[in-house]
Amino acid sequence: MCEDVGHDGGDFGPPLERLCRYLSDRSPQPVVAVEGTTHVVIYLNNAFARLVGRDAKSLIGRPFAEAVPEGRENGCLALLDRAFRTGNSELLEEQEHVGVTPRSVYWSYSVWPILGEDDCPVGVMIQVTDSTETAIFRRQTTAMNEALVVSASRQHELAATARSFGERLRAGVEARDRFLAILSHELRNPLGALSTGLQLLQLCGEDPSRAEDSSTMRGMMERQLKQLVWLVDDLLEVSRISSGRIELRIGRVDLAAILGDAVDASRPLIDRGGHELVISLPPGPIMIDADPTRLTQVFVNLLGNAAKYSDPGGRIELSARREGDDVVVSVRDSGIGIPALDLPRVFDIFVQVDPERPRSQGGLGIGLSLVRSFVELHGGRVEAHSEGPGHGSEFIVRLPAKAETPAAGSSAPEPRRPRGPRRRILVVDDNRDAAEALGRLLQLMGHEVRTAHGGDEGVAVAAEFNPDVVLMDLEMPTVDGYDAARRIRAAPKGNEPFLIALTGWGADADRRRTHDAGFDRHLVKPVNTGVLIETIADLAPRST
Repeated sequence: MCEDVGHDGGDFGPPLERLCRYLSDRSPQPVVAVEGTTHVVIYLNNAFARLVGRDAKSLIGRPFAEAVPEGRENGCLALLDRAFRTGNSELLEEQEHVGVTPRSVYWSYSVWPILGEDDCPVGVMIQVTDSTETAIFRRQTTAMNEALVVSASRQHELAATARSFGERLRAGVEARDRFLAILSHELRNPLGALSTGLQLLQLCGEDPSRAEDSSTMRGMMERQLKQLVWLVDDLLEVSRISSGRIELRIGRVDLAAILGDAVDASRPLIDRGGHELVISLPPGPIMIDADPTRLTQVFVNLLGNAAKYSDPGGRIELSARREGDDVVVSVRDSGIGIPALDLPRVFDIFVQVDPERPRSQGGLGIGLSLVRSFVELHGGRVEAHSEGPGHGSEFIVRLPAKAETPAAGSSAPEPRRPRGPRRRILVVDDNRDAAEALGRLLQLMGHEVRTAHGGDEGVAVAAEFNPDVVLMDLEMPTVDGYDAARRIRAAPKGNEPFLIALTGWGADADRRRTHDAGFDRHLVKPVNTGVLIETIADLAPRST
């Protein structure tokens, strides 16, 4: 005698009862039986109760749709009606089930009529199968087949796209390798000059007759050091732009002042080439909302390119004018020109137009990329024009202008000069040469200076020296600048010093970290001497 594992709501007659109990005993699949016209559940086995997550007795006498709500939408109820009406078995495959699990679940329904003694349907039997794996596999296979079944023209298009992608990938790899080679070359040039200059200065020594040589070498070394700083700054700008971390410090400025600064910065390169610089600006001010530093960098790059890629004694024209709501700045040169095929890519990163030409003077191939990025960040656009090799080039920058102009008689403020009282300054850096050089410079500016060569020594000297200002390197062994700053801040209160971080790290996260450690200022190495001196001069007296 078979064990009764099912649940029913009454006696449906021997054939139906025997069939239900047989299925309950023999089939591991969820099974439920419903009345033919009302879909009321008249029988279910434990497997079905577990499948729908309901108590079996609570479903007896209730509509099938309460156990399987999606039956109204997916055609299951219509399937029951059809099987009951025709007396034929039916199959509904892979219908998504709305359950409590976050993943998609699919059920298949096998339906056949339950016949009474007169062979007429008296109900409908439903067997439910979990077909999730089959459904997912079928859908994945279908998607793959649809992706593969493409027309011949589409296949040709895909092949052409793949070839184009491969060409761009190869070009990118070649550009990267070329960039690394150029970077190595560009870094070695100023480093080699600096090394030679140091040796010459050592040979000159204190000999008065070699004073002119020493002065010449120092000037050369300063220029080469600036070149190194520019290279590193350009690389950092590219990194900031590509990662979306660039921030503009926008203010209302006169375009003439920005162009004047750019000309001043470019003048040594222009003069070295013996070029004629012609400047044409409108009589009145042209006000724009801009970051002066970034926009000056735009025109320094453009003027520098014009100087580098022009024959000695060439002509460079810088002009600005109003056009409607825009201000238009043009930098035109009489240089080597740009081939028509290269014009569309001159602003791409790491691209150099024909770097093998004799008048090509190196560079990393990122200057014009920075120009485009900075101009677009200001809401403008930049264009390159050339009639071809030997016919010069013109770069046109368009920026939105502002109608407001300064009040009559107003003028740009005079640049601030270093000033302020004599300070007690502590310089902390584990690089002894850097600490001593900076200390000597500050002494020459009239300050009283002490140096320390590690974080722990810096804390001890600060307690004894009671400085007004502490210039602190961050990356030091044993006790780094962050810990040293915290210890100085935690010391017994006296004349609480200003803490200025001197570091090669300049990202926003680095500035937040120094601020959290107790620093008042964050300056990035190599620090501009004028900026440092003004920063110290502008510090208000601090006392507890």
